[in-house]
Amino acid sequence: MSASTSLDAYRALRAERARWLPVALDIARSHGLDVGSPHVFSTGTNLVVGLGESLILKIFPPLLRAQFVSERGSLTQLAGRLHLPIPKIVAEGTRDGWPYLVITRLSGTLGSEVWPSLPEAQKERVLRQIGETIAAVQRAPLGPLAQIEPRWDDFMRAQMQGCKARHARLGLAQKFLEGLDDLLRDATKLIPMDASPVILTGEYIPENFLLACDDGTWSLAGLFDFGDVRAGWRDYDLLGPSAFMAAGRPGRVCSLLEGFGYAKLDFALKRRLMALMLLHQASDLNSHICIEGWQQQADDLVALQDLIWAS
Repeated sequence: MSASTSLDAYRALRAERARWLPVALDIARSHGLDVGSPHVFSTGTNLVVGLGESLILKIFPPLLRAQFVSERGSLTQLAGRLHLPIPKIVAEGTRDGWPYLVITRLSGTLGSEVWPSLPEAQKERVLRQIGETIAAVQRAPLGPLAQIEPRWDDFMRAQMQGCKARHARLGLAQKFLEGLDDLLRDATKLIPMDASPVILTGEYIPENFLLACDDGTWSLAGLFDFGDVRAGWRDYDLLGPSAFMAAGRPGRVCSLLEGFGYAKLDFALKRRLMALMLLHQASDLNSHICIEGWQQQADDLVALQDLIWAS
């Protein structure tokens, strides 16, 4: 595999597993690992192979080395600090300029497979656990993750500068675009730029956690994928579960925020979360807000924040 792969060339390589799987298996063999029944994971960004039932090999292309740094740093910093299982690093190295990690494979069912069918009370239970998990992750020391670029203030300012153009390009309705200037002006006061940063994954979504069932009750059972970690203001990590899971249901919203540690949902918090949702690295409201007909239910961004974070 070439160390100078462009993004397009990498995507083509990733789609042809016959070109890279032999290299992955050779890496595994070099660590004395079982390669008898490899399983290639087709989703995700990097090259990921399951090795038997207990291990996963994750190979990062050179142009996404930052994801390797985030993943390695996060798993190291969070090791032994959470009640929730996360992968453990078994081995690491570099092959032809491509860094890789061998990590333990967690047990459980992928959240995205279970979440839609959970009863409402169990959705609230899981969201409370997600809020608690976010808070626990954020209590861990940053260590080398503090050096991840861009720094929070630079990242936020860049997001603010490109916010209106981004959402116009993504087709956000004009009635919401009209309120962006006011919201961004508020954001400079509502979003702390120089507060003590914490570990942010940016992606507490069903595709990145595992659930397990005990006597009919589902619980959070594992958390993985730390490739997009950055350091910054704590509320940023409430956006994924707010958009993809809470669906504007007051019980779910309350469970998530109480689990996180917020006892009061006031206008300022809703306004800050609305601003952060529009400034998120992956922000695309039309694709991400899981409230049916929300575009018709809200006339502006203030009404939209009341709809998403209903109380």
